[in-house]
Amino acid sequence: MNMLARSTKGPVQLVTTPISEPQSAPTRAAEHQPVASPRAYAGPSIISAALTVTGRLESAGDIQVDGKVEGDIRGQTVRIGNGATIKGTIFGEVVESAGTVEGKIEAGSAVLTKTARMTGDILHQSLQVEQGAFFNGNSRPNQAKTAPKQV
Repeated sequence: MNMLARSTKGPVQLVTTPISEPQSAPTRAAEHQPVASPRAYAGPSIISAALTVTGRLESAGDIQVDGKVEGDIRGQTVRIGNGATIKGTIFGEVVESAGTVEGKIEAGSAVLTKTARMTGDILHQSLQVEQGAFFNGNSRPNQAKTAPKQV
């Protein structure tokens, strides 16, 4: 089976094109196994230091950014590397930043390491700012998730 990946403005779509084969080829039966779901977790998605992305990044899993992103980022755990630069909003259950962020962080748990430079607001359930980190903005707990339910 011949597989082609086509990029569109939306998510990546997989297009399959069958290759004509003789019907009497039992040794190739293993090649006709179903393709794994494109949403299956296969480790973190990595934006390397050599890569610049303009647009929105979205993953059901983890994202590690070591390059430059101009746009919003949404993932389960989002790690911003030491040399990374982000201009946009970062959404995640866990957001750890060691790089430069200009924008906003919305996270269950946010961590700014000693090399982090953050300009913007942080909406969080838990916030840790290590000594040496630069933070210019406002932080506030996300009341919608942290407030106890009224009976």
